[in-house]
Amino acid sequence: MKPRNLLFIMSDEHSRRVLGCYEHPMVRTPNLDRLAAGGVRFTDAYCNSPICVPSRASFHTGRYPHQIRFWDNAMPYDGSVPSWGHRLTEAGHRATSIGKLHFRSTDDNNGFSEEIMPLHVVDGVGDPLGMIRRPLPVRKATLKMAHDAGCGDSDYQRYDDKIAMAAEHWLRERPKAPEHKPWVLFVSFVCPHFPLIARKEWYSLYPEEDVPRPALYAPTERPDHPYVVALRECQVFDKSFDDQRLRKAIAAYFGLVSFIDHQVGRLLRVLEETGLIDETRIIYTSDHGDNLGTRGLWGKSTMYEESAGVPMIMAGPEVPQGIVCRETVSLVDCFPTILDCVGLQRHGADITLPGSSLFDVVRGPAPRRTVMSEYHASGAATGAFMIRKDQFKFIYYVGMRPQLYDLRADLQESRDLAQDPRYGDVVKDCEAALRAVIDPEEADRQAFSDQEARLTAAGGREAVLARGAFGFSPIPGVKPVYEAAEVRHEQSGLRTD
Repeated sequence: MKPRNLLFIMSDEHSRRVLGCYEHPMVRTPNLDRLAAGGVRFTDAYCNSPICVPSRASFHTGRYPHQIRFWDNAMPYDGSVPSWGHRLTEAGHRATSIGKLHFRSTDDNNGFSEEIMPLHVVDGVGDPLGMIRRPLPVRKATLKMAHDAGCGDSDYQRYDDKIAMAAEHWLRERPKAPEHKPWVLFVSFVCPHFPLIARKEWYSLYPEEDVPRPALYAPTERPDHPYVVALRECQVFDKSFDDQRLRKAIAAYFGLVSFIDHQVGRLLRVLEETGLIDETRIIYTSDHGDNLGTRGLWGKSTMYEESAGVPMIMAGPEVPQGIVCRETVSLVDCFPTILDCVGLQRHGADITLPGSSLFDVVRGPAPRRTVMSEYHASGAATGAFMIRKDQFKFIYYVGMRPQLYDLRADLQESRDLAQDPRYGDVVKDCEAALRAVIDPEEADRQAFSDQEARLTAAGGREAVLARGAFGFSPIPGVKPVYEAAEVRHEQSGLRTD
């Protein structure tokens, strides 16, 4: 395979279920659909931790959170673990980022040749409130999402406009100053992450009366698993929703997805106009998904498909066209993929990475491995671990009962099979496969220990609670607005039955 340039586009909080090419009946994503039709669409791609900072740290380093110990949104990547950017720049390739990174600071050596308009964690600290997990706090800032939802402009949309404009300029300059080696441009947008506010151009595509209600939304349909109950009591998004706000939120999210599709289209047009399209491969994905009201949950933080699943599309020279790949993949596969794309050989620590190149996966047969996601951050009463084994999804919670879903027969994940004696052997096989990758109890212990140490360094629990939390990371140059938090001393979600 000939070494080529790579345009890597990442959005923020884009559920793979909300794209036209992933068979959503309403959402309009013509540019991403065209990209998928001319390349490979991965049906079963996952993040490695369904929250921004750990997910992005895993993506950049090619390692799972427990291997690098960037557990939550207050433990950002600091350049201490080699990234694919380090590997590229050390070998003489240009690796440029534009937009959201969510690392600690530009002062760190994050591996890029340059960082253009980077969004990093607030004050190099991020969100310490997410480290308080025993007992879980009530995150009152989450109540704002329903009140904000609707039609209008936002800092996030304006920031994404600037990101796209900067990326267009960067791409137009490449033919004027050709590189001796293939380059990688990482363009990272912040939409469709909340606030769920979409401009009229995109919002009007989805009349409020026509958007679907979230699945399993009725109180009687919601799962009563203790992890999910505890999460819902911590991240109280849904407590401020009524029917009207619900429909506004769905319409706005759909609109933001179409807005991101428009930004992708801008970049594809520049590649075509400059002739770079013939020598540049393209990958589109997201750092995690969004529950979007399903089961009464919003945001991320769960192992359900809406939250842990991400879109993954690859196209360009030597990439097969019109292929739907049903092998399970994840964001840690991107590290070896990027190296393969530009023609870099893997060596040293690269050999021990858990991921496989997407090029190898597509060419098949896929390497034998277990794809895993884990979560130790905001709203997690205990460590959560997910693997896929054939059509089964297995979720293991330290100290709580597991979950098992047959995604072939139950794509909505409405029937938990873990307590069904007929699936006892499947549960045992899945747990054995998980434990071949990780010791979940040890990872859980390490995460809590690291978080307790970081909380102490931050002044203790009371100081962190008094500081409160912000609803979402502000764009560069904007100060966060903090909301108070409180701790409930009794939480029904902490059962261990």
